[in-house]
Amino acid sequence: MAGYFSNHSQSRFLANSSNSNSTSTTTATTAATATSPAAPAQPIAARARAPSSKHFSTFVHTPTADEKVQGKDKTASNSPNGNSATVHPLRHTWVFWFRQQRAPGNKITNYEEGIKKISAFGSVESFWSLWTHMNPPSSLLPTTDYLLFHSGIRRPVWEDPLNRDGGKWIVRLRKGVADRLWEDLVIAVLGDQFDGCVDVDNASHKDGTTKDSIGKQEDGSEWPEICGCTISVRQNEDIISIWNRSDTDAKAKEKIKETIRRVLNLPLTTVMEYKSNNDSMQDKSSFRVAPTDRTPLS
Repeated sequence: MAGYFSNHSQSRFLANSSNSNSTSTTTATTAATATSPAAPAQPIAARARAPSSKHFSTFVHTPTADEKVQGKDKTASNSPNGNSATVHPLRHTWVFWFRQQRAPGNKITNYEEGIKKISAFGSVESFWSLWTHMNPPSSLLPTTDYLLFHSGIRRPVWEDPLNRDGGKWIVRLRKGVADRLWEDLVIAVLGDQFDGCVDVDNASHKDGTTKDSIGKQEDGSEWPEICGCTISVRQNEDIISIWNRSDTDAKAKEKIKETIRRVLNLPLTTVMEYKSNNDSMQDKSSFRVAPTDRTPLS
């Protein structure tokens, strides 16, 4: 216990203890001399100080620029024997965003001004440490959004280079079920449940260019087909959506739709709507879909 005190406090504690022990020892020695032969004095072993704890560190670690931008996770040594804790890296670095609450009906002129970055993360451990401190959708005020996009998306908007030729699947939820479905969707995206929904080699954009011309990751690999997912808390409903890079691949969109249905365990009667980001830019609406474009009941 003494190891968690400062050096000054520890010195006073031990000093007072020494004075008390010295007085008691003198008295006991005098009494013992009169009744028995003197015994050799035993040396007092120095009290070992407890190892310092990471959680009580006296300095604050300042992350480097690379750690801030890339969201890299550093392995921390928490055990006294120096063994490193195991970190489980994700395939991509992801970023949580929050769209600032506004009063219902009060439109924000510049959509981007209301979007705030929460944090980036790149491992299972860092995700859970962040997730456990985020309020669930049920506790958010109406007209607020959570957004999760991989780090290749500079800003989670329609006009981003990796978003502009894509679109999103939309699922409208009744109140009271969003917390579980949102968590299931986030874990499915982070856990690569949507891998295999698209043939990257054959994918192309509306203008005929391939995804290679849009840019690659630092290791030369393609960015994933799934750009991210969002949940939008509204007055009478909650809306979840999952964004993909290309709205021209009908087969890929159908696979994404079926994967959403599977990972969320949605009933076959659930209506799922698809809207391209180009259409959203035209009508300035994220979720407005013409009745003829609605996906019929399965």
